[in-house]
Amino acid sequence: MSIKDPKPLDLSGERLAATYRIQADDEAAALGRAHTICLEQTVEFPAALIPNDAIRQQIVGTVAHLATADQGGWEVVIRYPVEAAGGELTQLINLLFGNISLQPGVRLLDFSLPESVLAEVRGPRFGVDGLRDLLDVHGRPLLCTALKPMGLSAPALADLAYELALGGIDLIKDDHGLANQPFSPFQERIEHCAEAVRRANQATGRRSLYLPNVTASAMDILERAVAARDAGAGGLLFCPGLAGLDAMRMLADDDDLGLPILSHPAFLGGLAVDARTGLSHRVLYGRLNRLAGADAAIFPHFGGRFAYSEAECRDIVDGCSDAMGQLAPIFPVPAGGMTLERVPELRRFYGADSVLLIGGDLHAGDGGLVARAGRFRELAGQAVG
Repeated sequence: MSIKDPKPLDLSGERLAATYRIQADDEAAALGRAHTICLEQTVEFPAALIPNDAIRQQIVGTVAHLATADQGGWEVVIRYPVEAAGGELTQLINLLFGNISLQPGVRLLDFSLPESVLAEVRGPRFGVDGLRDLLDVHGRPLLCTALKPMGLSAPALADLAYELALGGIDLIKDDHGLANQPFSPFQERIEHCAEAVRRANQATGRRSLYLPNVTASAMDILERAVAARDAGAGGLLFCPGLAGLDAMRMLADDDDLGLPILSHPAFLGGLAVDARTGLSHRVLYGRLNRLAGADAAIFPHFGGRFAYSEAECRDIVDGCSDAMGQLAPIFPVPAGGMTLERVPELRRFYGADSVLLIGGDLHAGDGGLVARAGRFRELAGQAVG
């Protein structure tokens, strides 16, 4: 039976652009793969069976550019109608890298959205400038650490939070593995830790923030975020790889919450580790986090426990900071086995508009946690050559 739809398409003609690196033996094969992507990401229908020219010309993606690329690949730019994104973050991501994420040899390198699409997205509530104003910290990187190890009680974690705030850590987050375990239940933990940071702030006159982990099952995310706010938390930690980018966007857009969000990359790493597939570091840690409302994004710094390169980390910084319409730039948060001795290097590489995250190393060495946190603050504030 033939497909009939008498209703004509009335589209704007405006298109967004996605840049991919594809693996192919020659230009003809690369162009063939590019046209396959054009179909797969829109109509997901055989070209010969598309029922009318309106769909073929206005819905199907179009190849705008094809050229040789590094690593034996080809770089292709494909343009999609803005209406295909449907005004929703979930469908926008699906349009950019839905079905083709299942194919080998395709990597989303970058994308460009017109103002009409960006205007539908609120993005980061605070971003770099807003978070600095909230903390009243300017001219140096922000400092972050995690409450750990898993297995400590809520009062024990609160004791750590108090000492870290006394030492001058700006952002004191739950470790991403802290959820609602019996040894440190969520409600008990947020009440103890928020109160501990409040007391430390009273003693120091500074504005350290406690960020509990509100990553949870879908029905519990908002409830936990509200509970965190009511307990006095100054922000939220969220893992979009576990609970969804659009769930993070929901928290960021909620005016009743009004809290900054620190994004954690748990479960996302596999999307970027193979340079021939998945997502570029710029897209994964930078652009998508900004679209979903994160104010800062954690990622592995080169030379730590994870195998990222300098170039990949620079790509992340670009994704966090380069122009995206009205969306604010966000803080890159290098982490993953960082030590106090590496702070000058981190400061030189990332500059002042970064958040430096050190966890276990603050507990090492002599002098105690307050002194080590103070040393972290001192090192981060030093001028670098």
